[in-house]
Amino acid sequence: MTSQLTRIPARSQRQAMDWSLVLVSQGIETTIDHPLDEDGWGLLVAAQDYQKAVDAIRQYRMENRGWPWQRQIFRPGILFDWGSLAWVVLLLLFFELDDRLGFQSIGLVDTVAVAHGQWWRLFTGIWLHADVAHLAANATFGLVLLGLTMARFGTGAGLLSAYLAGAGGNLFVCLLLPERGGSLGASGMVMGSLGLLAVQSLSFWRKTPHAAKYVAAGISGGLMLFVLLGLSPDTDILAHLGGFLSGLLLGALLAWLPALARNTSANLACGFFFALLVILPWWLALH
Repeated sequence: MTSQLTRIPARSQRQAMDWSLVLVSQGIETTIDHPLDEDGWGLLVAAQDYQKAVDAIRQYRMENRGWPWQRQIFRPGILFDWGSLAWVVLLLLFFELDDRLGFQSIGLVDTVAVAHGQWWRLFTGIWLHADVAHLAANATFGLVLLGLTMARFGTGAGLLSAYLAGAGGNLFVCLLLPERGGSLGASGMVMGSLGLLAVQSLSFWRKTPHAAKYVAAGISGGLMLFVLLGLSPDTDILAHLGGFLSGLLLGALLAWLPALARNTSANLACGFFFALLVILPWWLALH
């Protein structure tokens, strides 16, 4: 027997498609409806799912209100957070300060110094770069990957997670090669963003048919991009690998906590914690 359908009106095709993706992510089957009359665009859902669908859409609108720098790109459902430009500006600022004041001796990831308790170098080293070419490569790839990460997991949550993944990549190097010496750069954070994106498909687990196929495709795509971008000659491959693996772990956690990651208050808290993890390590390094 066919289930009775109810209609949720939408203002435009774009809004109907966005809402459809939201409902699919919540395991609610929906059909985009566009009759040739004055009703315009809408969504058809089973009557028993109507209230759940309305609640999901209301929550989606609340969580995405107040983040005007998130914009749709390429096609409906793919968002980009232009807040990643602020991260690029920070990279440029630290590069200029390093050029003027010489921060590398106190801020690079010295594995021996980290082993002796200078944990803050795991974070300060992310903001330092050897030259303009090094900076440009990380800023370019980071702008894109971090923007997608922040849009997918939330502005604050995505930024903090990628930053922690970068620090995790530096820790990975310190644990494997404690006598290696110094390293620097944001590439571990960039690869961490890639790892976060690679496992975002875990959010579909047990919610959509063939979820295992989507998860496998997402992780496989992320691995191929990592091989292409992270295993280039003359780069810090271990830091790249550590950042990517850290991103996979953090992304898996966020995929199981979608409400927390997309919550406005949670994103503000994550943004505050990110700022703290920028300021405190540098305060310790300078003192």
